[in-house]
Amino acid sequence: MTTSTLPESAATVELKPSYKIPLVLIVASIPLFLLVKPWLVGGIIGFLGLFLTFQTATIRLQFTSTDLDVYRKDKLLKRFPYAEWENWRIFWEPVPILFYFKEIKSIHFLPIIFDPSSLKACLEERCPRKS
Repeated sequence: MTTSTLPESAATVELKPSYKIPLVLIVASIPLFLLVKPWLVGGIIGFLGLFLTFQTATIRLQFTSTDLDVYRKDKLLKRFPYAEWENWRIFWEPVPILFYFKEIKSIHFLPIIFDPSSLKACLEERCPRKS
């Protein structure tokens, strides 16, 4: 979703949330909770699904012309300037589950709780992989 009429690389893009991973975890936890002993395994997976559901509802990623901004509702949590990125990758392309990016001083992993095709398009446009 573009929030401006500027050229695509200059416009701010906010990714839409995707509840696929949280819902899969919640649904998978039900038979695990009922059939697998110890039941704690199903409980942990279900709790993770509920936690990711909350994160999906509250966290937003915005791609600006210069950085990736992470928001919780309207509050800016963290800004990641593209100039400090060394590499990025989306793990398991057929069913994207994890987004990784490396900055000069740190690495970051995020579950794919955003529209994966928009995430990939924004990454390729604004922060091309370095060879």
